[in-house]
Amino acid sequence: MSTPQSLLIDDIGVLVTNDPALGDGPSGRIEGAALVLAGARIAWAGPRAQAPAADARVDAAGRCVIPGFVDSHSHIVFAGDRSEEFAARMSGRRYEAGGIRTTVAATRAASEAELLANAVRLLREARSQGTTTLEVKSGYGLSVADEERAVRVAARLTEEATFLGAHVVPPEYADDPAGYVDLVTGAMLDACAPHARWIDVFCERGAFDADAARRVLTAGLERGLLARVHGNQLGPGPGARLAVELGAASVDHCTHLDADDVAALADPACGTVATLLPGVDFATRQPYPDARALLDAGATVALAGDCNPGSCYTSSIAFCIALAVREMRMTPEEALWGATAGGARALRRTDIGHLAAGARADLVLLDAPNPVYLAYRPGVPQVAAVWKDGALVSGSTGAAG
Repeated sequence: MSTPQSLLIDDIGVLVTNDPALGDGPSGRIEGAALVLAGARIAWAGPRAQAPAADARVDAAGRCVIPGFVDSHSHIVFAGDRSEEFAARMSGRRYEAGGIRTTVAATRAASEAELLANAVRLLREARSQGTTTLEVKSGYGLSVADEERAVRVAARLTEEATFLGAHVVPPEYADDPAGYVDLVTGAMLDACAPHARWIDVFCERGAFDADAARRVLTAGLERGLLARVHGNQLGPGPGARLAVELGAASVDHCTHLDADDVAALADPACGTVATLLPGVDFATRQPYPDARALLDAGATVALAGDCNPGSCYTSSIAFCIALAVREMRMTPEEALWGATAGGARALRRTDIGHLAAGARADLVLLDAPNPVYLAYRPGVPQVAAVWKDGALVSGSTGAAG
């Protein structure tokens, strides 16, 4: 067998490894660093003076390298547009989950080719901004055939496909929500489970209560899927503690948590990540989650984008990092960790979100001297190059040697 070509990324001003054994602090920061890729994996990371030889070299010219963003929450399999809804909301109308049904109608009417093309466009858009792993949900079909199609499209884009048939109750089941739960946990789950890794539920007013959400998640777990939860977005509710009870990998939103919710998520025995989605709160004018309370209590916090057509139509994790620092009192280091290593934990992955030897070679070269610039210069394009599994997938590397 031939030895895969190796690549030395040299003269890195600041390298964020997210491995405390390799550098300073929780982010494993190394100044004056180098990184060696061998095929799809990281082969070596450390001070550039100690770097081993490689087959090819890229000169980072003193710029910063970080792990690729791990966006553990997105809804990019959809059709249609809800810009008018956004404009109305910005004029004072309160956001409710009912807007999802608008996208359901458009998604059902679209062809599979149209859904795939739009999702691929958004995936490429996210990748160009540094996202190397993207979870993708269904949830805009809400019939057996349309959900199966959506999960199948998601599985073509990512290893992290999620079945979200329990997003809202569709209009045809408005008078029989229990019957819709029967469908989700029966024929719909049967059709979708072969394509998915995850099952999710929107445990919220206007969607599914705790009993219905428990039924959905339990059925998915029994089929071998892993659980995640939308919870505590629109108001206080049972979502966070249900996620902890059932051992879900993540509870997402967490905008309205009480002290008991925080304590449950911070319990050392808890394996549930609190995934915060500040882009949603920006776009809906809701309060931002209290990230500081979660972090100070010892909970694991991730940041994700929630790209969707209604409540958060952004694919920029850098934007979410800037919001987390400005509005949620996270430090720049905490926010970057949450968008990389935190996202990996929310997906129960150990091969991404860090740049230690053996990890996937998913990384971003920033056109900046350090990662603070992600929040320091919000709205400014700063991603110079992106590698996914060791291959350059976006941007250019600049000087090479």
